[in-house]
Amino acid sequence: MKILVVEDDLAIRDLIDINLTIAGYDVVVAQDGEEAKNIFDKENIDAVLLDVMLPKIDGFELIEHIKKKDVPVIFITAKSSVADRVKGLKLGADDYIVKPFESIELLARIEAVARRYNKSENIIKINNIEIDLDRRIVKLDGEIIELTLKEFELLALFIKNKNIALSREQILDKVWGFDYIGETRTIDIHVQRLREKLKLKNNIKTIFKVGYRFEY
Repeated sequence: MKILVVEDDLAIRDLIDINLTIAGYDVVVAQDGEEAKNIFDKENIDAVLLDVMLPKIDGFELIEHIKKKDVPVIFITAKSSVADRVKGLKLGADDYIVKPFESIELLARIEAVARRYNKSENIIKINNIEIDLDRRIVKLDGEIIELTLKEFELLALFIKNKNIALSREQILDKVWGFDYIGETRTIDIHVQRLREKLKLKNNIKTIFKVGYRFEY
């Protein structure tokens, strides 16, 4: 996917650019609405991350131009009032995320929007492993590997956040849920099983005192 990031704050724009690039997206950036409009008209953009308060052409005006094509838009803004969110959604925004936010949340929202527009690839190949995210089938060297529900969900979480360090708390939240009562040790056990079953010892890295990072 090629994603256009429209944000006038340089630090935030660069941070989003880095995180999306690491996650495997093709990123194009613009610092104002006019530049974004020109890029959007010239290039084949699959999705737009759009700030509201922009120089020259603001996000609310720009989305009307973008929505002339079937391209998803996620508003990224400091505006948190209900009125602003409602206005953005009525203008056609597919989602709305308020600053500050964590990269893991942004990536999850992009993926969710991409699925609705059928812009995501749900069969992923890593080395000699093939993962079908829709049918929940994992193959190693062409043979199906049986994973438990939590093992598969953990693997999917790693894939969707490749090259990003995830804390044990984030993993527990996303895979086991807020109401999970137990120790983070269960994550270590599941990681060890994935490493053994799928020969991912060199891909799932332990981040000291933090958690894990999946690299490929």
